[in-house]
Amino acid sequence: MTPQDLDLPSPAAMSRLDLFGDEFVRDPYPWLDALRGDAPVHQDPGTGLWLVSRYDDIRRVLLDPAVFHPDNAQDAVTPLPVGVLRVLARAGFRLAPALANNGTDSHHGLRRVVTRFFNAQRVAAAVPVIERVADELLDAAQRRLASAGHCDLFESYAQILPCRVLMELLGIDGVDPATLIRWSDASLELFWGRPTPERQLELAALVGEFHQWLTATVSDAPARPGSFVEALSRHRLPDGRPVDVGTAVGACFFVFIAGQSTTGQLISTTLHRALSEPGLWSRAADEQGLAEAWVEEVLRREPPVTTWRRVAAEPVTLGGVHVPAGAQLLLMLMGSGSDPEMFDAPDQMCPHRANARHHLSFGVGRHRCPGASLARTEAAVALRVAARRLPDARIAPADGRPPILGLLSFRAPLRVRVTAQLY
Repeated sequence: MTPQDLDLPSPAAMSRLDLFGDEFVRDPYPWLDALRGDAPVHQDPGTGLWLVSRYDDIRRVLLDPAVFHPDNAQDAVTPLPVGVLRVLARAGFRLAPALANNGTDSHHGLRRVVTRFFNAQRVAAAVPVIERVADELLDAAQRRLASAGHCDLFESYAQILPCRVLMELLGIDGVDPATLIRWSDASLELFWGRPTPERQLELAALVGEFHQWLTATVSDAPARPGSFVEALSRHRLPDGRPVDVGTAVGACFFVFIAGQSTTGQLISTTLHRALSEPGLWSRAADEQGLAEAWVEEVLRREPPVTTWRRVAAEPVTLGGVHVPAGAQLLLMLMGSGSDPEMFDAPDQMCPHRANARHHLSFGVGRHRCPGASLARTEAAVALRVAARRLPDARIAPADGRPPILGLLSFRAPLRVRVTAQLY
């Protein structure tokens, strides 16, 4: 059987692959299948990145930080012009290695600070907080449905819920959630998008504001007792020194973005896919464990974090391909969740599949996402509460193809517009 028989892009068509193009963003699966089958380690001419597509190869890279360094994880994929760099410099912007991009000895201790805030006990204790915030947001959604006949659950619910929860859990106040969301989204677009030079300047101004706020927050003394910033201030680096402001800002930058933007994207995809799956929405409200199982399948098949980057520290053979030292790797996490060598019937959403949690959407090894448990829990609670509170919600008839966030490493519906017959 040929790629044409399967309606897949041919090997020759790989030269047309555009990781930011609408064709790939809208439906990446044919491209991911073709890469995995015909070019499992493929250098993309558009970005220069080496795309790694097979589950086993990606897992190998993530589990070998000595050969595959994380240093480029937060670098801007689109080069920043001088004018943009000046805007960032005026704001004092600098991201010291802290978490995702940290391959030094300080990583383990800093990660431990984060994981203490998102351990199983704290996540379990956070469920009432998540439910309370979800109910408050859905009260407003119900009013909107009653008055206008439609409501966007991305804007009014999925995007705001994790931001408000994170602020409560980390002890953050003095800033509006909408502002934090705007700063976080601007950071994602500037460093993982392909904005025009004019747009880069707009984004840089917002990222600069975010950085200045973070700097002021971690510099204020004393920090709020029990807060994340206070925990960072008490932490000591391997040489015994306290965490410097730049490192603390770098840690907060990553935690705030991962804890709100990417979790909001997961909730958005979870809701949209559940509303589109016949019979799933009504069952998710009360069927024991279904919301959690559905979230796991979304993470496997359509995760919010679609790719991640690494640097080859030395020449290496990966997937049968020679990769030179210094090669910038792009790990196709989304494609690995559809690898038929790992998952049976990978194109089908199968809640409760036996090996569902073997996906790599949160990474694996020393850089595995420390907030994975919280993200899973928030998404499951968000689905269950929304299905219970809005039992008659359905995707608006003209909204079957919502706009999609199409950044290098992030993908999700940017609108979940629903209608409902309210009684």
